[in-house]
Amino acid sequence: MSQNATSQPIEKENPLGQSILLFVFSMVLFLGAIYSLSFLTLSNPWPMAVCLGLFALAFWIPQTILGRSNSAGES
Repeated sequence: MSQNATSQPIEKENPLGQSILLFVFSMVLFLGAIYSLSFLTLSNPWPMAVCLGLFALAFWIPQTILGRSNSAGES
């Protein structure tokens, strides 16, 4: 039988304060992306570039740098 079949507790959990701080940081990036769209006009494309950059960072940082997005090969 597989070694992963046994139920083991999660060992790498964040403390509550750190989780709240990471959530607030991600939400600030996400809301900043939405706020940048208020400056978007047809003659100025830079707010859309800022929006895409902040939106990508709001999802990329928690999933790749802080999280475990690829744990399929781990035992």
